[in-house]
Amino acid sequence: MLKVAVIGAGAISGAHIEGYLRFPERCRIVAICDIYPNKAQQRIEQYGLNARAIGDYKELLQEDVDLVSICTPPYTHETLATELLEAGTHVIVEKPMASSLEECDRMIEAQRRTGKRLSAVAQNRFKTPMMKLKAVLDSGLMGKIGHVQVDSFWWRGHCYYDLWWRGTWEKEGGGPTLNHAVHHIDALLWMMGSPTEVQAFMSNVAHDNAEVEDISIGMLRFANGSLGQVTSSVVHHGEEQQLIFQGEKARVSVPWKVKASNSTSNGFPEPNEELENRLQALYDGLPEVEHEGHAGQIDNMLTAIETGAPLLIDGANGRQTLELITAIYKSASTGELVKLPLGNEDAFYTRSGVQAKATHFYEKKTSLDNFTTQTITTGSSYTDRS
Repeated sequence: MLKVAVIGAGAISGAHIEGYLRFPERCRIVAICDIYPNKAQQRIEQYGLNARAIGDYKELLQEDVDLVSICTPPYTHETLATELLEAGTHVIVEKPMASSLEECDRMIEAQRRTGKRLSAVAQNRFKTPMMKLKAVLDSGLMGKIGHVQVDSFWWRGHCYYDLWWRGTWEKEGGGPTLNHAVHHIDALLWMMGSPTEVQAFMSNVAHDNAEVEDISIGMLRFANGSLGQVTSSVVHHGEEQQLIFQGEKARVSVPWKVKASNSTSNGFPEPNEELENRLQALYDGLPEVEHEGHAGQIDNMLTAIETGAPLLIDGANGRQTLELITAIYKSASTGELVKLPLGNEDAFYTRSGVQAKATHFYEKKTSLDNFTTQTITTGSSYTDRS
């Protein structure tokens, strides 16, 4: 029975708690930690946990805790993760993995040095439509992928950035490119690998209480000549999200949709129903994911600890995602075409470098210590419309 703690009792902590509670025979939550201990106690009471509420995470370093979920602001992730790993604890860290590539590298080095497990949250890999799409792409039935379109469309009100750590390059590390599109960018990299070049633009069109962007557009070139585009936004009403892959022979997407074409004698398209039916049959025949979202990632971590099996998402995956996001920020701030990979000599490699070089749109005007606990929305990007 693994002993588990959660650091950070904000909105996303509920997904972690509920995930652990799916496996009562394998793990038990023994502590919830938050700089506001009353918030930790509220979570304990909400879920009926037999756990302690603590205000200082350092108490966990002295205790026999096997696994910790870090659900705190991005700028704290590296310190917490490295100290916990050094104390002999496995770590799941919420997205984004950290607020700089330098911090990611320190976390990965601590993981290698200690031999403990480190997983960066990318829970949408563990959703049935996403798993099925990955398998369809891997089948090769579509031919070479020529273009990928990622729409990470979210909407947040002006007051969203009033929370003390949000909307600053120092503490949040960026806007929706980092903290919302991270899920879609992880999926893109999982399916396509990393691009070699990035050209990007960003702006702040609706949130003048934030330093960071509220919309960005990144254009990508891959080594094989394929192109891609990623739009990251918190100004899109409806929050309709999608990933579309255009292959030589067909297109598929999440939410699921399949279209395939043949060429007529003059080059115009006609439906290729035979290929559409093959792709649909492949998709329909793939299994459902047993544990979805955070529960799926927690199951993957528990299995890795119990059996030594590999993680689906490790520190290297988390870093790869942040590298592309950092490249988007660099290109959008400097106007440069950015080539990947980014080295440790790059001006955007460190958090201080990002703070100094990234475009500051506005000064933060409001800083609230806390919001009242409310339900958060997670978008509609993975609804299966088949």
